[in-house]
Amino acid sequence: MPKSKAAAPQAAKKPRKKQTPPTYDEIALRAYHLYLQRGGAPGDPMQDWLQAERELSNSPSKPRRKTKVVSIAA
Repeated sequence: MPKSKAAAPQAAKKPRKKQTPPTYDEIALRAYHLYLQRGGAPGDPMQDWLQAERELSNSPSKPRRKTKVVSIAA
């Protein structure tokens, strides 16, 4: 009598990676982009920083690459 096929093993679940907090440079760059989105209008730098930090902390974990700071001096 042939053996019945056992249920296929469930796909191994990948362990969740710990989300690393955003770096200082990543937050600073995002805060600067928020400033630019305002058209360079005056605002509260602390609020830009906190918003950038929230956005980056809540975003899905992606592999991060090193940020490259580029001077835009003329």
